[in-house]
Amino acid sequence: MKRLLFYLKPYKKEVVISPLFKFLEAIFDLLVPLVVKQIIDVGIANRDKPYIFGMCGVLVAFAVIGLICALIAQYFAARAAVGFSTGLRKDLFAHVQGFSYNETDRQGTSTLITRMTADVNQLQSGVNMTLRLFLRSPVVVLGAMIMAFTVNARSALIFAVVIPLLSVVVFTIMLKSVPIYQKVQKNLDRVTSVTRENLTGVRVIRAFRKEDEEVTRFHEANEDHNRIQNFVGKISALMNPLTLILVNLGIIVLLWSGAELVQLGDMTQGDVVAMINYMSQILVELVKFANTIILVNKALACAKRVEGVFEAPSGMETVANGQTGDDSNAVHFCNVSLTYQGHIEPSVTGINLAIPRGATVGVIGSTGSGKTSLVNLIPRFYDATEGCVLVNGRDVRSYSTEELRERIAVVPQKAILFRGTVRSNLLWGNPNATDEELWQALEDAQAKDFMQQKDGGLDAPVAQNGRNFSGGQRQRLTIARALVKKAEILILDDSSSALDYATDAALRQAIRNLPYHPTVFIISQRTASLQHADVILVLEDGEPVGVGTHSELLGTCEVYREIYESQFRKGGETV
Repeated sequence: MKRLLFYLKPYKKEVVISPLFKFLEAIFDLLVPLVVKQIIDVGIANRDKPYIFGMCGVLVAFAVIGLICALIAQYFAARAAVGFSTGLRKDLFAHVQGFSYNETDRQGTSTLITRMTADVNQLQSGVNMTLRLFLRSPVVVLGAMIMAFTVNARSALIFAVVIPLLSVVVFTIMLKSVPIYQKVQKNLDRVTSVTRENLTGVRVIRAFRKEDEEVTRFHEANEDHNRIQNFVGKISALMNPLTLILVNLGIIVLLWSGAELVQLGDMTQGDVVAMINYMSQILVELVKFANTIILVNKALACAKRVEGVFEAPSGMETVANGQTGDDSNAVHFCNVSLTYQGHIEPSVTGINLAIPRGATVGVIGSTGSGKTSLVNLIPRFYDATEGCVLVNGRDVRSYSTEELRERIAVVPQKAILFRGTVRSNLLWGNPNATDEELWQALEDAQAKDFMQQKDGGLDAPVAQNGRNFSGGQRQRLTIARALVKKAEILILDDSSSALDYATDAALRQAIRNLPYHPTVFIISQRTASLQHADVILVLEDGEPVGVGTHSELLGTCEVYREIYESQFRKGGETV
């Protein structure tokens, strides 16, 4: 929690002013029973109407001043709480953006979403309530007990018994409920995960008519969340009745002893009313305090979860003295192996391959053979667990993330576009690109024809995830975005799978003719997409089983030949 308190530093003024005005409000509340006592013992006893009206005016003045104090306290508490959550959410998002793929996989997308939204909102509520009530309630409770002793010390002993008992109840329930609230938030992660999967895969679910099964799965996750939330709710719900019982028992004893003392002349009727008022104030404040503690418990549970995200390493460690090699090679895999976190078997193993600058490299293999895992090592989305990857003769770990990825353009398997316009998406590659450069990139990516037919041209709207474009159009736009960057290394990770053979061939021809001659990595299941590559790497179960040109591999690599013959008849005709 100490780390999160840093986000309240810019709001020191608000953190002081809000409790201060709540303290002033509490002082005026504590004075009310004394005024009522005077009205009864002096005004009513002497039938002094002017005195009664005068003291009623004092009560109204106290009420107005208390209201003003409450409003000021609420305003500054809200400013501090909202500012706290805004700064926290901003840094949390920035921290998550720096996660390596490994750390994102470990944390889980649904968990990160919950922690940046629901958990931070819960912390905001906790800060707000703490500033407003965490000081006021103890002040009123202790102040009421002190004021009771000034009224009548003998009767006030009841307060000395009731308040410790109430404290035991409150803190026992708090200690029991804190760990359970942590489980509640974990179950919320699961509900979020199921919901996200269903919304993302809604078309697949409907295509396979799995709606009922998914409803059942969501119902189970929701019921688990509901069950544990009800359980902790029942524990927390004990707070109010137990405090009510103790306070009302205190009032009963107070009335009984007060009646005797009034008969003996040791107390006045106004004293008894004042004592009951103070006991009632304690009741009200303890109920508020109990509810505040419940909210703070939830906030503390959420704080631990948010701190857990901050404690996860953001970014990847830079190595000062990494391995070096021949800088004439754009990329050099030096006995590279990769084992994902939590996995036993390596996904890629024993890769030794030097790629000269400007060469085109094809990577092919069956599904799950490690093709994407291998190229993800180049921009350092993952670090090799054995060996190293060199870019321009330098270990990728010796580059800063920005410097390394500035040299590389990646077109991932899944074509992702962002809401905005075509222009705003293409400018991700180069924010300073001219319209001429954007149109050239679209032409090279075989996207110019359909973009010229779009209303608005470069300013045509793009819906979320680019759903107003077809799969092939999205792929070509993501390729254009990468081409705008004019990077030294271009990685096409099965990025033309939705294109027909003619468009795919035209795309490859355009990439070969790029004037800046990038080093190109093409991952594809189509041998037709790779047969003109300078070198082709064939993977099987993460291991290299063939390296060479298309003609060489047809004669020496059985895996490649089987893939080729499954797509082409022996005469070279497409199957």
